[in-house]
Amino acid sequence: PTAPAPARKWSPRDFQFGRLLGEGSYATVHYAREEKYAGVELAALLRLKHPLIVTLHFRFKDDERLYFVLEFAKNGDLLGWIRKLGSFDVPTARFYFAEIVLATRYMHEQNVLHRDLKPENILIAEDFHIRVTDFGSAKILDAPPPPTASQASSIRSGQSGRGPARVPRSGRENRGSFVGTAEYCSPEMLNDQPVTAAADVWALGCILYQMLAGRPPFKEINEYLTFQKIVKLDYTIPEAMDADAADLIRQILVLDPEARPDLDAVLAHPFLAPLD
Repeated sequence: PTAPAPARKWSPRDFQFGRLLGEGSYATVHYAREEKYAGVELAALLRLKHPLIVTLHFRFKDDERLYFVLEFAKNGDLLGWIRKLGSFDVPTARFYFAEIVLATRYMHEQNVLHRDLKPENILIAEDFHIRVTDFGSAKILDAPPPPTASQASSIRSGQSGRGPARVPRSGRENRGSFVGTAEYCSPEMLNDQPVTAAADVWALGCILYQMLAGRPPFKEINEYLTFQKIVKLDYTIPEAMDADAADLIRQILVLDPEARPDLDAVLAHPFLAPLD
């Protein structure tokens, strides 16, 4: 019989450490993630230069960690404002939704799928414009594999390798993969199908719904039940919701990713017409 593979030996070098989550009598608990995700995030941030996307000022590392110095968003995140206000009025939701769509369209033009768009990852800067952040779940299409943390640290500032080329909407990952957050996850990601830009479009529909209704369209007491609601398209639109917004949400939240509007069509929808 074949001998079992030796267990991997983990060390602090394998992780990027973040905020303190809690303290006990004998230990402290920090948020952490594998450094390969830090490499993906770095590759995305080096590629994306846009006023509505968080700026990477510089980065450095020590023997155990890779550090990112990012733009500070003074006014918190979109989720905090939704919770504070309960929901947004239509003009406010329209304004922020348009900014998120514009930022996402730029990402897609640069071959980057975010794959974890949600209100927590939409920061509000001092000027009250958005900054999209957290590219740890991102996928760079038609590009070499993202650098590992150790490789990424050696990239000279401002260099991002091969220049981006626009990938059509039909561009796909080699395989499906589950990433992101339950309430904003597209059905194709749950069904292990190849993921395209349409997965980010789905998340945008969820964000628009939440801004206007004060809650995500798909929300249950645990992830399993939330996933069941998503794959069954089990949601309802409040009767009081703006009619154009409701129509756009219905167009976006469909099970077939090929049937969702692309971002140019979203920007041309009557809901956003008052911004023209």
